Amino acid sequence: MRHLPLAIACLALNATFALAEIAVPMVYLEQEIEHPPTLSNLDTRPSDLGQAGAMLALKDNLTTGTFMGHKYQLETIKVPIGGDLVGAAENAFATSSFVILNAPAADVLRIADLDSAQPALLFNTSSSDMALRDDACRSNVLHTLPSDLMRSDALMQFARAKRWDKLALIAGTHDTDIAFAEALKKSATKFGMSMSAEKTWAFDADMRRNAAQEVPLFTQELGKHDLLLIADEIGDFGRYIAYNTWLPRPVAGSEGLVPVAWASVVEQWGAAQLQSRFNDLAQRSMRPQDYAAWAAVRTIGEAVTRTGSNDPEVLRAYILSENFELAGFKGRPLSYRDWNGQLRQPIPLVTDRALAARAPMEGYLHQRNELDTLGLDAPESSCTAFD
Repeated sequence: MRHLPLAIACLALNATFALAEIAVPMVYLEQEIEHPPTLSNLDTRPSDLGQAGAMLALKDNLTTGTFMGHKYQLETIKVPIGGDLVGAAENAFATSSFVILNAPAADVLRIADLDSAQPALLFNTSSSDMALRDDACRSNVLHTLPSDLMRSDALMQFARAKRWDKLALIAGTHDTDIAFAEALKKSATKFGMSMSAEKTWAFDADMRRNAAQEVPLFTQELGKHDLLLIADEIGDFGRYIAYNTWLPRPVAGSEGLVPVAWASVVEQWGAAQLQSRFNDLAQRSMRPQDYAAWAAVRTIGEAVTRTGSNDPEVLRAYILSENFELAGFKGRPLSYRDWNGQLRQPIPLVTDRALAARAPMEGYLHQRNELDTLGLDAPESSCTAFD
């Protein structure tokens, strides 16, 4: 009889967990694309880019969810080039209200506008397109990858701190190069710096052999500047610029000092532990797109844990509220902007072998959150879907 109270307590605890059982099916939906050719073949693109980050987050969710009766599942759907993306999306929404998207901006919008997507919660983990966070925003899409403007603002804060106020820019011709170049110019204006010269890189020669001859002549026309910005998001020519310029100047942007969502050199704030677990899972280093997918799946897990619900409407309201915080191994809690669905996050500024700084830089204050000094702030945003 003396064990009866303990037995009753155990039965009550088991009943509580039984009542708390929640199924959380998720889908990782990827549209495969044809990547433009580059001069170097040194950079290989992992076949599981993004997906590996989502898988690690699934394991993290299960670690907590197992004790609470929360059952997380992650299905992966990859659509080949020319495949039926809309059909794949419809199939995803038939099984899940939580879809992690790895797709170009135009495809993100196609999926978000489907009737079956309206009650769902989507996460953009691969497109840094500004319009998705601005006048083309959708209320059912949240963004875990930093925008181009968040990255360029981070770099301009650093340049301003160094008093590198006179800038020059070399941009490629790919769409992503042009978009990042526009963000760099917008950030320079925002932080009161001048773009003294701009040039477009349109060479089709093999820079592996000709860089020492061509780059000095090409950069001689840029004139005097403190910092040379490179917009080469596909990794084509930027690697050949440093140490070949007419004037000896630091290089930043897509090469040199690079603003990123994540990099293997980020080790503080518990990041080394995340890096280690990812390496054990994927046998490679975590990249920005992996981190964005990880953050998306962890966002779902954190919201389910805190609300005890798998209703996407309930979770969306909580995620966009002031109560939501995500431990993102970046030195401070991450949260979402309630005016466009962008994940607030510090931006590491890195070289190949070291973390140089973390933005926002010291001294950049904000009335709500210093992280909102990076990217579109509420008064600047044309997004009305979240009103």
